[in-house]
Amino acid sequence: MQSTAIVIREQGGPEVMRPEQVDVPSEVGAGEALVEVAYAGVNFIDIYQRNGRYTMETPFVPGNEGSGRVVAVGDGVTAVEVGDRVAWEGVAGSYARHVVAPAARLLPVADDVDDAQAAALPLQGLTAHYLTTESHPIAAGETVLVHAGAGGTGLAVTQVAKILGATVITTVSTEEKAKISREAGADHVLVGYDGFDARVRDLTGGLGVHAVYDGVGQATFDGSLASLRRRGTFVLFGGSSGAVPPVDPMRLNAAGSVKFTRPTLWDFVADPAELRARYGDVLGWASQGRLSVRVHAEYPLEDAPQAHRDLAGRGTVGKLLLRTG
Repeated sequence: MQSTAIVIREQGGPEVMRPEQVDVPSEVGAGEALVEVAYAGVNFIDIYQRNGRYTMETPFVPGNEGSGRVVAVGDGVTAVEVGDRVAWEGVAGSYARHVVAPAARLLPVADDVDDAQAAALPLQGLTAHYLTTESHPIAAGETVLVHAGAGGTGLAVTQVAKILGATVITTVSTEEKAKISREAGADHVLVGYDGFDARVRDLTGGLGVHAVYDGVGQATFDGSLASLRRRGTFVLFGGSSGAVPPVDPMRLNAAGSVKFTRPTLWDFVADPAELRARYGDVLGWASQGRLSVRVHAEYPLEDAPQAHRDLAGRGTVGKLLLRTG
C-alpha cells in the first residue's frame, strides 16, 4: 500500500518539502504501531530540521508531533490496541498520512479531546509542564516572565503557570496578541519588546521576576537577564529570533547570582513512564478546561511549505496544524 507524505530530499527553504507517494509497511515491527494520522503539528524544530540548522540525513519525512488512530500493532505491543485514538511527540516522519511509531511513545486521547487538540497538545503541553515544574519549579505566589506570550508554547506556559499559582507577565508584539495573552490568564501584558526589562522591574517594585521562560533567544537574552531578581532563574528553551552567543558565567554573578539553564524536552520525557506521567497531568488539565492549545490555522498536508513560512514569520497566534485527510 502507498500513502502520501511530505519528503525532503535536500535541506533548504520551504520549497524543498514536496508531497510524494511512499510505501506503507504491510507489517510493523515488534514494539511498534502503525497509525493513520489525522493531524500533524508544525513546530520550530521542523523548520530547523528542514533548513539545515539541525543536520539531517536525507531524504526524510519531517514532523515529530501528531494525532491519529492505531491501525496495526507489532508483536509484544500492550500499550495500545487497534482502533485506539492516540497522540505523540518525538515520532519522526509525522508529516504523512501514515506513521510507524514506537508504541511506548503513543499517548491516549480522552474522548472529550478532539483530534485537532490532541495533535496540538503534546509538544506545547509537555514543554509547559517540564518548564514550570522542573526547569524552574513554580511556587505559588511567585512572579514569572513569559516571552512570546501569544505563541503556542507561550500560551501553554502561561496557563500552567497560573494553575501553579504564579503571577504571569508576558511580552507580545501587537495589541491583538495582547488580548489573546490576557485571555490565557496573563496578569500583565507588555506590548513591544523595547525596554521590557525596565517595565518588568516597575511591575515588580524593582525586584524583578523569580523566573524568565524565554523561547525567543538572541533578541531577548540581555533583557531577560536584566529582568531577574536576585537568585532568579533564566530558562532558555528556544531561539526563534536566533541562537544566543556563548555566555560568560560571570554575567550570572553580576546579575545577582542567578541560575541559567538551557533544557530540551527530550531529557524530561525520554523514559516512557515519565512521559506518560507528565502527559497525564496535561491531559487532566485539558479535560478540566484549564489548559487548551489555541489553533491558529489548519493547512492541507500538501501546504506544509506555507505553514513553515507562516510560522517563521512569527505572525501566527497559537498552533499550526497540517490536516492529512
